[in-house]
Amino acid sequence: MDPSSADRSGSGLPGTNQLNDQFSAAEEAEIARITSADAAGDERAIEAALRPKSLDEVIGQQRVREQLGLVLDAAKGRGRAPDHVLLSGPPGLGKTTLAMIIAAEMGSPLRLTSGPAITHAGDLAAIISGLSEGDVLFVDEIHRMSRAAEEMLYMAMEDFRVDVIIGKGPGATAIPLEIPPFTLVGATTRAGLLPGPLRDRFGFTAHLEFYEPEDLDQIVHRSARLLDVPLTDEGSAEIAGRSRGTPRIANRLLRRVRDYAQVRADGVVSLDVAHKALDLYEVDQSGLDRLDRGVIDVLCRRFGGGPVGLSTLAVAVGEERETVEEVAEPFLVRLGLLARTPRGRIATRAAWEHLGLTPPAAGTAEATLFED
Repeated sequence: MDPSSADRSGSGLPGTNQLNDQFSAAEEAEIARITSADAAGDERAIEAALRPKSLDEVIGQQRVREQLGLVLDAAKGRGRAPDHVLLSGPPGLGKTTLAMIIAAEMGSPLRLTSGPAITHAGDLAAIISGLSEGDVLFVDEIHRMSRAAEEMLYMAMEDFRVDVIIGKGPGATAIPLEIPPFTLVGATTRAGLLPGPLRDRFGFTAHLEFYEPEDLDQIVHRSARLLDVPLTDEGSAEIAGRSRGTPRIANRLLRRVRDYAQVRADGVVSLDVAHKALDLYEVDQSGLDRLDRGVIDVLCRRFGGGPVGLSTLAVAVGEERETVEEVAEPFLVRLGLLARTPRGRIATRAAWEHLGLTPPAAGTAEATLFED
């Protein structure tokens, strides 16, 4: 049970009993993940249909598009595989889409894998030994590869060969395996975890930024056309404004508002329909969901604004430490509602005002440190 549920009755946040009465278990699960930037299950198939197929179709990320376009055009002019590409940034911003576009622009096959799937050097050797000249290898979450695989990747990226070890102990033999030139596209949400030698072997690196509402508005309109969803300009702007700067979330909210419009309205995603649907799914005007509001609510109401240790904060909202740190905190910090300090997390004045509370006067806040 959420430890903060008893405090929410007077905060404008629905309590646990109210939610259980209002939503089924399936709807609860949908609400819990609706503003998550991760994709899972059948959502990947829908995303594939909505993805742009070329750089010209990509909306937003103007600088990255221009830089990447130059890299690809130069490689095509030389008749060679482009340099290895590293894409970093929060989930849901289009790293996988850009990898697919790189392969499409070069007219090359795309091989997909992920860092967590490469647990041994042999796993990587099996993947890259099957590559043909000019192939594009996409490794998602590349920072999570095993150390042994990383070291093998250094040689593969630079010299286009790997040494495969046959046997064990004193009788082990290293057999060099030549690899045709290929392009590695690595994606990471945590570029700081990449070792320097690996990062330095990428010829082009790009960091994807959160999207502006105007760009998200265009993305929502484009997705609505592809999904054949009747949409007004006001409805599109409302969805874009609550999408946390992330195209994946914008597309997900569009589909949920479409469902609401189909079942409870006339099928058109208007401003009023978008308002009612997003309020039903507990996504507020700033894009905050129930977890986000729970974090700042606990910080303000229970701990007087902080500072509070991360583990203590996670227990108070009934979530795992990693969920609070990786899902809720980045967006709250970006909006200026939460600050990370050496002593712990603190709620800013904007967080108090967002909840409709009066922030404590300067100098009167409690000096208590709620440690982990």
